[in-house]
Amino acid sequence: MNDPDLTLSHPSSVPTAHDDVAPKPEGGAGLEAIFRPRSIAVIGASRDRTTVGGALFHNLLKHDFQGAVYPVNPKSPVVQSVKAYPTVADLPEAVDLALIVVPGAFVNATLEECGRKGVRAAVVISAGFKEIGGEGVERERQMVAIARRYGMRVVGPNCLGVLNTEAGVSMDATFAPPFPPPGPVAFSSQSGALGLAIIEYATTLNVGLSHFISVGNKADVSGNDLLEFWERDPGTRIILLYLESFGNPRRFLEIARRVGRTKPILAVKSGRTSAGIRAASSHTGSLAGADTAVTALCAQAGVIRTDTLEELFDVAILLANQPVPRGHRVGILTNAGGPAIMASDACETRGIEVSSLTDETRAALQAFLPAEASTRNPVDMIASATPESFEKAVRIMASDPNIDSLIALYVSPVVTNPLEVAQGIVRGHEAAKADQRAKGLEPKPLLTCFLGSHGVPEGLKSLQAGHIPSYTFPEAAAIALARAVKYGRWLQEPDGRAPVFDDVDRAAARAVLDGALARADEKGAWLTPDEVDKLLAAWRIPTPAVEFAETADAAVAAAGRLGFPVAVKLASDTITHKSDVGGVRLDLRNAREVHEAFVAIETRLAGIGKRAEMAGVTVQQMIREGLETIVGMTRDPSFGPLMLFGLGGVQVELLKDVFFRVHPLTDLDASAMVHGIRGAKLLDGYRGAPPGDVPKLEEALLRISQLVGEFPAIAEMDLNPLKVLPPGRGCVALDARVLVKRV
Repeated sequence: MNDPDLTLSHPSSVPTAHDDVAPKPEGGAGLEAIFRPRSIAVIGASRDRTTVGGALFHNLLKHDFQGAVYPVNPKSPVVQSVKAYPTVADLPEAVDLALIVVPGAFVNATLEECGRKGVRAAVVISAGFKEIGGEGVERERQMVAIARRYGMRVVGPNCLGVLNTEAGVSMDATFAPPFPPPGPVAFSSQSGALGLAIIEYATTLNVGLSHFISVGNKADVSGNDLLEFWERDPGTRIILLYLESFGNPRRFLEIARRVGRTKPILAVKSGRTSAGIRAASSHTGSLAGADTAVTALCAQAGVIRTDTLEELFDVAILLANQPVPRGHRVGILTNAGGPAIMASDACETRGIEVSSLTDETRAALQAFLPAEASTRNPVDMIASATPESFEKAVRIMASDPNIDSLIALYVSPVVTNPLEVAQGIVRGHEAAKADQRAKGLEPKPLLTCFLGSHGVPEGLKSLQAGHIPSYTFPEAAAIALARAVKYGRWLQEPDGRAPVFDDVDRAAARAVLDGALARADEKGAWLTPDEVDKLLAAWRIPTPAVEFAETADAAVAAAGRLGFPVAVKLASDTITHKSDVGGVRLDLRNAREVHEAFVAIETRLAGIGKRAEMAGVTVQQMIREGLETIVGMTRDPSFGPLMLFGLGGVQVELLKDVFFRVHPLTDLDASAMVHGIRGAKLLDGYRGAPPGDVPKLEEALLRISQLVGEFPAIAEMDLNPLKVLPPGRGCVALDARVLVKRV
């Protein structure tokens, strides 16, 4: 970012690539100087308000920052009527915060000067770092080294800036035109350009912000730091995040789980799709899409993830003004049938029940509504409904024990005034809250939707004054409510725990994995069937009796020792989907069938040019009963182990009835995975079939989670199928594949 008023000499005191970088501060330390500085230096402040340095300096003055502001510009003695200083060293004091708006090549020299002066923190607006690659990567590494050496915290680089609306601070250290109203919502954006739009949108919606920060490249200050800072901030009740990447997902999970218990965290994460998912060698790897880990992480952390920024603000408006729903039942009030149908459909498809009202509620509504009105949920008061009708109906319906939240819909007919209707809804809501509190109950959330344009803006102002969120269309209200309901359900769940199984044989497992790693190349090595059995045995995962055979005669002999019936399966280090190449033969009842099965597999592979990939077969006891499931793991390069559960067998990738969670699993995670798939009812004994041993299935998930956590060399893993037997009989891994890589 070049500024015509600023010319600096070439950097002279910049650390080399071999300088040690001090550890990063933890727990959001040092962020007070960023959000509540007592003094600020704008390095690159300009007389020209159309430049970034000029606009940023002007915003600090315009919005009455409550501390001292010092412009630094070597060519201008005065900047926008304020005495300027040629260098940081010339400043009359060591400021808390430096806003750096100089060309990228000069940032590190400037930061070095700030460190020598005793500056506590810096916001680097300038670009030209990691985002451009090449020398920018090293420049950013050097910047972090300088900051750590002097104990400074740094926001950015390549960012929009930071603001704080608190009355005692009133700091607009951004170059965005609007300054949002104060309020309880803190917002972090990884995109500066989107940050501009976010501030404008929040201002338009009258969404009050406590803080806004554009983190840019996140070279130092990260989203995790901000979560911990806002956790302690009394002026912040809701946290919004626009994310493009996660720096430390496991740390995010730990922090967000804690913070989300008291302050809702809402997030939009870009990069849902990928032009090409990496070629995976396991079922689990191929089923894990580009966005799978993020979805799992947010679900485990209680983060409310939305698809768009508009939805993000829709939910924020609800949670900033209304309590979190205690349940999933909703009442709908309207003066027109069409919008009520739209709202009902939107609610039901998102898991919100449009529940029946009590007889007492219906009688109370019938006492003042015309005979043509419908008192069933949705309650349609028809077009003649007056402001007083809305007031009474809101109060009555909010007291109904069969609903947990209320949506009031209004279409503006000629006979009523939207402003008066809005005022009636506010009065009804206030009365309903008083009624609930008198009974020792928490108030229920109320959402509104005013359709049409005649006088509606006046009505919305009244609703905003009454802290009642309003939406343009019924579907938007339903989507926002559904996300809030899901968050409320998460709040009611207890904290899970990750059990540690002490009956495992770590030495045996390590010996198996070390042996496989000894032969691994850059792509890793697959465990042999014998090694897989030993690994699972060490971790107390049951497997059927199995023998490996290289020839048809050896397979027949193995079947004789195991006892009929048996299954014969291809043994190969390279062929993942055995069924696709005819490599699985089941329920073989005699020696002839076993011999023919071996020959058939061998012939089939020879016919498609893959005979060399056949190491032999495994002969296994045949287990007919039980439900086929899959338990797996693949290591995401950013998120670590990604755990999978679902319906297994040969159709696993066709059905894709699977559920993911980020490692480590808690007991609640394991239960959520088992009960979260579409086919979960099969484990309950669907249509007369015997139920499955769910406790042992969840234990198997937790054991595998512990295994991959203790041994990072395990890169991919499939237990498919993992047969879930009837209650009391556990689970059996009929087939498994394990890939190891050097770490």
